[in-house]
Amino acid sequence: MPTLGPRRVAAFRAIWKALTQSRRPGAPGIGDRLTALPRLVTAAASGRFPEARGRLVLIVLGLAYLASPVDLVPELFLGLIGLGDDAVVALWIAGAFLSETDRFLSWERTAGAGSSRPTVIDQPPPN
Repeated sequence: MPTLGPRRVAAFRAIWKALTQSRRPGAPGIGDRLTALPRLVTAAASGRFPEARGRLVLIVLGLAYLASPVDLVPELFLGLIGLGDDAVVALWIAGAFLSETDRFLSWERTAGAGSSRPTVIDQPPPN
């Protein structure tokens, strides 16, 4: 039986934290999060919410990893042990989705969906 390595423990902690935070009173539901996803991607791509770019790229890479036929080889030869890495990636994706949509919806409420990031006021060049 495989042991829980540091990455698996971290993935379980991340999903547990995201799940407990998503169940607090007033937290957005899964439907709200799913409908916010296109807005999140648009805001990240346009630069209005660039903090999410890196995590969105990692989520896409994780989904590609899960869907990749190359990953079927370990499952064929190792059985349940080969599925362990998929479970860790899936848990991380779920946790990342919950935390990013939570951050985005919070940002959207405070900054407003139509507002852009604050910009620095241009200063005249020094003489």
